[in-house]
Amino acid sequence: MIRIGTLALLAACLALAITTVPPTSARAADKIRIMVGGVEKQIYLPAKLAEQLGYFRDEGLDVELLTEPAGVDAEDELLAGAVQGVVGFYDHTIDLQSKGKFVESIVQLSQAPGEVELVASKEANTIKSPADWKGKTLGVTGLGSSTNFLTQYIAVKNGLKPGDVTSLPVGAGNTFIAALQQGKIDGGMTTEPTVSRLLRTGDAKVLIDLRTDESTRRVLGGTYPAASFYMQTSYVESHRDVAQKLANVFVRTLRYIASHSAAQIADKMPSDYYAGDKTMYIKALNDGKRMFTTDGRMPPSGPKTVLAVLAAFSRSVKGKNIDLSRTYTTEFVTAANKTAVR
Repeated sequence: MIRIGTLALLAACLALAITTVPPTSARAADKIRIMVGGVEKQIYLPAKLAEQLGYFRDEGLDVELLTEPAGVDAEDELLAGAVQGVVGFYDHTIDLQSKGKFVESIVQLSQAPGEVELVASKEANTIKSPADWKGKTLGVTGLGSSTNFLTQYIAVKNGLKPGDVTSLPVGAGNTFIAALQQGKIDGGMTTEPTVSRLLRTGDAKVLIDLRTDESTRRVLGGTYPAASFYMQTSYVESHRDVAQKLANVFVRTLRYIASHSAAQIADKMPSDYYAGDKTMYIKALNDGKRMFTTDGRMPPSGPKTVLAVLAAFSRSVKGKNIDLSRTYTTEFVTAANKTAVR
């Protein structure tokens, strides 16, 4: 038989344990999983760089970076609750809202896609513009990915119908390169360092360059906010302290990118990200570094450009009443910029 005094002691210990465990949203030790749509891609550099610099740790966060070859796969993981955040393209927030699901960008990492449409060198004489894509097979990271969105838009803009071009999901890096070299695709949209690797070997040529805001405006009609850090709106509302700490991390990382050379940044990255050629990696990063925002803010005209692009070809977006104010927030980056280490 348990004595009354023993029961009282157990009750007191239990009460103490309950009062000393902080709410879930405030527990710094809780693991936060972030899915990146290709962690080795330079367009998503801020994610790995933040980890390498120790900025997550500085905020008291236990963050695990995971990777999927395409943004659409990362999006699926977020909706399934397997991860708490995604480093992927902002356009997914609009696409998902059209399907009744709400996610929002809390940090805008870039103001240009950083993507390049390549054409296989052996096809360069026949594919001189997107108007020549009819009947061709083009590589994208995944069906429903941002590379697929952009490819479809460019095709429609150049007078083609959705069925005129075949999109083949081939990922990025080695899988993209193999698909092009083996003739499975006639060209495709990819990022650095894959672009530089194919240009170096002579297997591909540049058809469309979306690595700068200037070239993006010419092709897409305006500034196109791309890489972002987004989360489900419901999670942001219930974990505001975590969202703020993550915004602090990414704003601080963007400041580091803006204030350091490509070589200095490359020195912080894992050596296997160089794809065997650090000089090439540094050059590509130096050429594309301007794509990143310096403060994490959404470019004012950007959301309207992205919506116009998606509405031009997407059946799920076209004709829908999209509330752009619910696809991003500047609240956390505004606070982060006031306190960020300069």
